[in-house]
Amino acid sequence: MTTELYAALQPGESAERGREARDGAPRSAHGDWAPATNRPDPVAVLTIQAASRVPELVPIRYGRMVVSPFTFYRGAAAVMAADLASTPGSGITVQACGDAHISNFGGFAAQDRRLVFGPNDFDETLPGPWEWDVKRMAASVEIAGRDLGLPARRRRPIVLASVREYRNGIRAFAEESHLDVWYDRLNASELVDHFGGRLGKRGRILFSRPFAKARRKTSLRAVEKLTERVDGELRFRSVPPLLVPLRELVDPAGQRRDIDYVRGALDAYVASLDEDRRYLFASYRFVDMARKVVGVGSVGTRAWVLLFVGRDGRDPLVLQMKEAVASVLEPYLGASKFANHGERVVRGQRLSHAALDVFLGWQRSEGLDGNEHDFYIRQLWDWKASVDLSTMSESGLHAYTRACGWSLARSHARSGDRLAIGAYLGSGPKFDRAIARFATAYADQNDLDHERLAEAVSAGEVDAEHDV
Repeated sequence: MTTELYAALQPGESAERGREARDGAPRSAHGDWAPATNRPDPVAVLTIQAASRVPELVPIRYGRMVVSPFTFYRGAAAVMAADLASTPGSGITVQACGDAHISNFGGFAAQDRRLVFGPNDFDETLPGPWEWDVKRMAASVEIAGRDLGLPARRRRPIVLASVREYRNGIRAFAEESHLDVWYDRLNASELVDHFGGRLGKRGRILFSRPFAKARRKTSLRAVEKLTERVDGELRFRSVPPLLVPLRELVDPAGQRRDIDYVRGALDAYVASLDEDRRYLFASYRFVDMARKVVGVGSVGTRAWVLLFVGRDGRDPLVLQMKEAVASVLEPYLGASKFANHGERVVRGQRLSHAALDVFLGWQRSEGLDGNEHDFYIRQLWDWKASVDLSTMSESGLHAYTRACGWSLARSHARSGDRLAIGAYLGSGPKFDRAIARFATAYADQNDLDHERLAEAVSAGEVDAEHDV
């Protein structure tokens, strides 16, 4: 299966291939975008997605998406995938993130216990056009700028800077060896020095604060926030609908059977780990499990948290088991080579990521609805850092989005033909300007799509919970 994945990515490097691709897809053509005459209703697209999700959680998803155009965009990867399918392409494939909006970048722990910055959500990953990730990222920069109330003349330089960072990054990686590209990463401690030229002293402190706080986000912190002691044993709290222990979702008479089932499902997960990780995981004892609502776009998919303890009932570990369904890119790029979508996510992340969670793995198991579901598993919190874009300053947004552009380039350079992409992009700003035009046009469309969802909620066409 791994060989098939690499074959889809067309290994080999050729600058000439990139220059020739300009004939079929001129760089300026990437700026031309308008909705197709037969464009699907965005609410209909979301409704189709909702059909496979937990019904009682879907209103939470709509409630979060309707808050603003930016939160709508975060949940509308399927809507944009359909729009991107008709856009020009160079024909050069990478392991695409599939949902590379800027809120899906952040900090996470490397195995050497350094905080690393980069893409951190690969639910939609699939071999695909590198341009799609760049366009989704750039449009999110434009939409975030609007969310902050920045006028167009101040948003455009920020979008341009993020795309320029991607272009310069790819071209720099094209000059590096394979191993250098593989080992390259951006430590969070380097963020300000590399990208924070416009930040003053106070701005540097504010920009660095989320990454400093991330080091306190561990399983111990998760236990403090999510659990309580019942008869001397740690148990997940009940905070419905956001956190609901398994014991409240099943018939009490069958709880013993369900716990045995969970252990069986974990055996399938363990099989996806390397031998040393299996040894480490065997040091822990399973204690409890709860359904947890996460994110915006993921709300309604089956997401669980699993509690383990080490020696003497201490040394806690909290894992997240998140459902993986077909990528939103698959209707336009073809089905994944992996039968298990959890494996698709993990394999794509391993190929793209600068650092990996030691417990990253996958499994398939029967859900409470009696159907089989695919999952990937990782630590719930392991120095995970995210930035609140709604409170970010203009200079902070400029620094942060430049880091996103560079990190996306690094991800693509690992899996794609970086020589071809770099040659296609060129040394001038033609591509940057085209993508900035696209970002503006697509942000306008996103505003309309958000309005359409708001109207659907007001009309009772879809139910939304606004207070969660």
